[in-house]
Amino acid sequence: MNPSYLELLGIRKTFGDALVLDDVDFTMREGELVTLLGPSGCGKSTLLRCIAGLSDLDGGRIRLGGRELTNVPPKAREVGMVFQSYALFPNLTVEGNIEYGLKMRGVGSAERKKRSEELLALVDLEEKRNAYPRHLSGGQQQRVALARSLAVQPKLLLLDEPLSALDAKIRKNLRAEIREIQKRLKMTTIFVTHDQEEALTLSDRICVMNKGRIVQDGTPETIYSEPRTEFVARFIGSYNVLSRAEAVRLFGAEVGEADSFALRPESVKLLPEGESAGGAGREAEGTIGTVHVLGNVIRYAVNASGVGLTIDKLNDGRSLRAAEGGAVRLALDPSQLLPLEKEGA
Repeated sequence: MNPSYLELLGIRKTFGDALVLDDVDFTMREGELVTLLGPSGCGKSTLLRCIAGLSDLDGGRIRLGGRELTNVPPKAREVGMVFQSYALFPNLTVEGNIEYGLKMRGVGSAERKKRSEELLALVDLEEKRNAYPRHLSGGQQQRVALARSLAVQPKLLLLDEPLSALDAKIRKNLRAEIREIQKRLKMTTIFVTHDQEEALTLSDRICVMNKGRIVQDGTPETIYSEPRTEFVARFIGSYNVLSRAEAVRLFGAEVGEADSFALRPESVKLLPEGESAGGAGREAEGTIGTVHVLGNVIRYAVNASGVGLTIDKLNDGRSLRAAEGGAVRLALDPSQLLPLEKEGA
C-alpha cells in the first residue's frame, strides 16, 4: 500500500481574521480509515471540506493517488462525501438517490441498475428501494447517503459526523456496519467525529485536532494509552491531569521533570480493609466525593492529599463499593504516571 496515498501539505484556511486550519500536514495509506477527532470548532469539518474542494485553501497542497487536487473542482476530484444532514433528495426514491451521481456522470441505465442493486444489498436496503426518504428511519437514511457516495466508486470517502443525529443504540450498530463495509471494500476513508468512543472503535488511526492543528496522530491504542499533551489526555479519556506539585504530593519527589502528568482513572485502586498496595505501590488516604454508576463502570471522585482524582472501577458486583463521604485508602502505581509535553511543543 502506498504510504502517501493522500497527502496534505501545509493546509491553511482562514475565515475573516480567524485562523481555522494552521499549516496542517497529514498523510494516509490506501485502504486506511483515519478519524479526525476533536471538539467543536477545532477545524476537522473544515479540513474535510477543503479535501472535497467545497472550501478554497488559503495555502497548502492536496495530492490523492499521486494526482494534484489543489485546484481541481469538486466534481472532478473522485472524492465522495457523506454529510451529517444526509442531504438526500426528498423527491427521489432510495434507488433514485443511489443512482443520482451515476446519472449525472452519464452512466447508462443498465450499469446504474446493476450498481444500485449491489449497493442496496451492501447496505441491506433491498426492500426499501422504492421508498422515499421521509419513510425511512435516521439509520436507514444514513445508509442511503453512504450507498449514494459509494456508487460513483470514489478514490476517497469522507464522512462528516454522519452518526451524530442518531440515538446511542443505532449509532453503535451503524458504526459497526460502516466499518465492516469499509473493510470489505478496502475504501480509503476519513471519518470526522467529536465522540471519543466512536473514534477508538472505528479507526485504524486517529488524528486528534485542536485549534486548527493535528496535535497527536497514532493508533487508537497509542492515543488512549500514551497521550502527549494535557489537551489530548483530557479529551481522549477521563485521565487525571496532575500538576507537578500534585504529582509530587501523591507519588513523592521522583516523578520526573515534566510540568504535568496524566494518570488513568482505572490505574488507581481502592484498597479493601486489611489489603496493602504492595512493594511497588504507594498508599494514600482519601475521601469519596461522589459516586456515579456508568453501566459497567463505577466512577468515584476522590480527594486524596488535597488532590482531586477520578477513579474508575469495573462494576462486576464484587468490587469494593464506597459510599459518598466515606474514607478510603488508595493504591497508587508510580509506573502509571505519564509525563506530558507542553501544549504546542
